[in-house]
Formats: sequence, structure tokens, C-alpha cells
Amino acid sequence: MEETLKGRASRGTMRVGFLGGQGEIGKNCCFIEHDGQIILIDCGMTFPDEDFFGVDIILPDLTFLTQRGKDVKALFITHGHEDHIGAVPYLLREMKVPVYASPLVLGMLQPKLEEMKVRNFEGKKVEPGRSVTVGPFEVTPFRVNHSIPDSFGFAVKTAVGTMIHTGDFKFDQTPIDGKMADYQALGEYAERGVLALLMDSTNAERVGYTASERVVGQRLREIFWNRTGRILVTTFASNVHRIQQVLDAARSVGRKVGVTGRSMSDTVEIAARLGYLRLPPDTLVEMDELNRLPSERVVLLTTGSQGEPMSALARIAAGDYRRTEIKPGDTVVFAATPVPGNETLVARTVDLLFRQGADVIYEASSGVHVSGHASQEELKLMMNIVRPKFFVPMHGEWRHMVRNSQLARDVGIPKENIYLVENGAVLEFTRDRVRPAGKVHSGQIMIDGLGVGDVGDIVLRDRRQLAQDGIVLISVAVNPAAGEILSGPEVISRGFVYARESEELIDEAKERVRETLLALYAGGSREWPKVKSRVRQAVSNLFNDRTRRRPMIIPVILEVGPGGTRVREASEDYPQDEGPGEVPGKTGKVRPIEG
Repeated sequence: MEETLKGRASRGTMRVGFLGGQGEIGKNCCFIEHDGQIILIDCGMTFPDEDFFGVDIILPDLTFLTQRGKDVKALFITHGHEDHIGAVPYLLREMKVPVYASPLVLGMLQPKLEEMKVRNFEGKKVEPGRSVTVGPFEVTPFRVNHSIPDSFGFAVKTAVGTMIHTGDFKFDQTPIDGKMADYQALGEYAERGVLALLMDSTNAERVGYTASERVVGQRLREIFWNRTGRILVTTFASNVHRIQQVLDAARSVGRKVGVTGRSMSDTVEIAARLGYLRLPPDTLVEMDELNRLPSERVVLLTTGSQGEPMSALARIAAGDYRRTEIKPGDTVVFAATPVPGNETLVARTVDLLFRQGADVIYEASSGVHVSGHASQEELKLMMNIVRPKFFVPMHGEWRHMVRNSQLARDVGIPKENIYLVENGAVLEFTRDRVRPAGKVHSGQIMIDGLGVGDVGDIVLRDRRQLAQDGIVLISVAVNPAAGEILSGPEVISRGFVYARESEELIDEAKERVRETLLALYAGGSREWPKVKSRVRQAVSNLFNDRTRRRPMIIPVILEVGPGGTRVREASEDYPQDEGPGEVPGKTGKVRPIEG
């Protein structure tokens, strides 16, 4: 079993670890330590799977950082997607750390920080090619292409060597904003020597090259030219390049554009104010004006590309949005692909839109979306340009990182210099070697409403059981001294069976409770845990025999006697979660590549 990380990195070593993003999509967070000081690269969130009932978002567990406190000197942000910035407000509520990022990222963070009442925010703008010195680190951003403007990788130089962190990237030869990835800077780093390359793995299974974002613009123009009804377009709210192409396509055919959905409206406002969006003259209009226009002149840009139940598009599809509704002849364009885990939500929204009479363009082959991540040939190109001594794949599910490791071997990086790293694992570098240094606490923190970390494994287990089989509440008043049942039992079912339609089963459950209690009291048993357990087990066995279902059963017993009345119920000795939002089993292992 791997040991917990001990001590601090000395001047002769550099440590690299991940609190998220390894073996998963999202909640990317990397830390680099040298000479006892730490910098972070990204601090993101992810969305929960469908069986995480009630959970809104998931964050990386940041305990390691809060424990190190003043050792954490800076946070660098590669770009403004939620899986890279979504956890920043939660980190800054716990500790003050300067944030180095592009003006767009700083602008997108501001409303999030205000909403969470984070004060004394210290945001510092960075520019490609301009180095920032933080303690023993010299950090230089370099430009890469992605699906949002001002996407950066970082070169981190210390006395031990230079580490290249690519961020999310692809090589787009015709970028929307005309800003190419900085091949020259990457080549110069290679000439000076790169100790380690930490590289995006998201598209490592895809052969060839990722298409340019301009392909989407051409396809949107085709759709806009050939449709006579209203056009609704949904994409990621942070995809500023895609928003720009929607605006340009609408302008080319004389359509007006309205924006709905809070996050989309915020992005358009912030990106336009900072100069990242060029608003064509007289194209963007308010929703009230848009609704008065004829259908052939309307484009509606909306949130909901992931089928989020409360998003504008999902509510429009359900006929539950007061500002507009689907009309026959409308076209809805999904200019995004579902994030893994959101496929069912997206399919449900698409189906509802078809039911409302819309024509929906959503297939991956329709040309209305291209990835922002490098495919295999671009990944190999990055490795060949940088020529690192050591290679660590990051940002992807385990199979993506394994495939990325195979690509590294294909271009000549020795397998003994390639490391697959799980969340929590730490690598320690010297000038000549790398070794596993131990692990730090990692896992995930679940956000439910305003609660941070108060939903853990046991709560999720209960929610899943409630969703699958429902709950049965049993209430009864007893005199334990006399061994008498004074009132009840009453059986209340929610989500299990409807009492009026299952009277026989409910009556049988009541009788089973009565028999169990009387038998226990007749035998002299007064131990509450035993009484509770026997009642629950008796009713559970009955329900399982009759229905093959096991609802959650909560006995509530009122003990009436000379000392007054006491309510005894299941939660008095119910097992508690071992930690706030912790998920056990995160071992933080480092696995070398096997031949």
C-alpha cells in the first residue's frame, strides 16, 4: 500500500500531483511543489452521474491544499471551462490565493465569486510569452487552440527542470480568432530541455486530426440559409467561438439573435465587454423584440446543450418556459455533444422537441460540432515538438490515458519514462529520474443546493434506495414495562406501494410488527437496537417475500410509561458518514506502464 506523502519538496526535487482529472472527465486540478512551495494549475468541477440523486455538481477534495495553507502561493488557470474553473470559488472561500488567468477567465469568475460572497479576490492577468515569478517558480503561458478564446498551456521552470502542462488543446490551422498555437515557443522549450510533459488525453482514442472550428461556421450558414422557420441554437455557454459563429451566420442571412439562459447571457455580456465577441451591428436584440419578429428572421441562442432539467431549452421542450415556446417549423440545432453521463438527459430533451413539432439537428455527424481536443496525430505532434524526458498523461478517463501512453511509446518515449497517475498520487522529479513519492488525500465533494460536503456515500446510498424501492414508516406506541401495545402499529408508505390498493399487504405488515414486538417484550427484551432491528427485519422479509422489493424501513416507537413518553426511531443509532462528502477507495496509486 502506498504511503502518505511526507515532508515537503526540497530544492533538489519537484513534486507533481493531481487532485482531479485523472481517470475521469472533469474536476481538473494539478499541483506542483518545489522548495516547500506549491502552485496549482486549474481547479475545476464535474457534473454528477444520474444516480447521484439531488447532487448538483462535484468538486475535487481540496483538503490537501487547505492543510498546506500558506505553502500554496498561486493558482494558474488554463482556460474558462467549468471543468477547469468551477471549483475556484470554493477554494477561495477557504484560503486566499492569487489567481493568474486571462482577462476572459477573470471576467467569467467575477459573478461566481460575487454569488458565493468571496471577497478580497486577487486576480492577475497573464499574457502568452510573458513570464510570472512566484517563489521558486517561473511560469510562462503559451497559446494553444481550444473551443474558448485565450486558452493557454504553462511552462513551469524550477531549479530541477521545466515542466510543460498543455491544458486542453488542439492544433487548429484556421482558428476563429486568428490566433495560432505557439509552435515556436514549444520548440524553444524543447531546445532548452523539457523534463516532463503533462498532456491532455481526452481524444486519445480518435485517429487523425480534429477538425477546425471553422467547419462549424460553414455548416451553420448552410442551415441558416435553408430554413424558413425560427432557429434555436444551443451550445456550451462558455464556447465563445461557437457563439461568434452563430452571430456571424445570423448576420449573413439577415436574422436577429436573442439570448436566453442565465449562463449564456452572462457569457455574451462578459465576452463582448472584454472584446472577445464581435457583435455584428443590429443583430443582437432583446427577447421581447425577438418575439415580435417573423419566424424567418429569428435565431434564439440558448443554454441546455446537456439536457440540464432547469436549463432554458429543457423547459422550452417541456412547454414550461414563459418567454417562448416551440412552434411547428422551428429548427433546433445542438451545436455540442453530450458530456459522458448526460446522454439520457440530452436524448430526453431531443425527444420532447420532436414531440413539440420541431426539426432537431443533433447527430455528431451533422457537422454542427467539432471537438476542442487534440486527436492522435496532434498528440503525437505535441510530443515530437516538445521532446520531453518524462511523460504523464492527464485529463481523461483511464482508457484515454492508457491510449495516450501508447502514443508516447509510438513516438519513442521509453516506457519506463511514462507514468499513469491516479488522483491523489504524487510523482517526485529530480533532474535525472522520477519516482512515486506517496499520496495525498483526494476524492470528491458533492454540492447539493447550499450544502458543501454534507452529502456522502451513506446519504447517496439512502437516496438510491428511496428512488428504487421507496420508504415505509412504522409508528407504534408501547408500554415496555407492561409489554403492551397502546396504539398502532400504523404503516405509511411513500414510493413503495399505494396503501389503498395494497391494504392486504399493509395489514399483514401491521400484524407482523405487532407479533414481533409482543414476542420481544414477552421474552423480556428491552434493548432498543434489538427491538428496532427485529421490527425492521420482520417487515423487510415480508415485503421482499411479497414484492421482491426492499424499501427503506424506519420504525418510530413511542415508549409510554411512568417516566413519560419517549420517541425512539431508527436514526438514533443509524451509521454516520465517516467524512464530509468523502468517497472511499481513492488510493492515489502510481502505475508504471507495462510492456
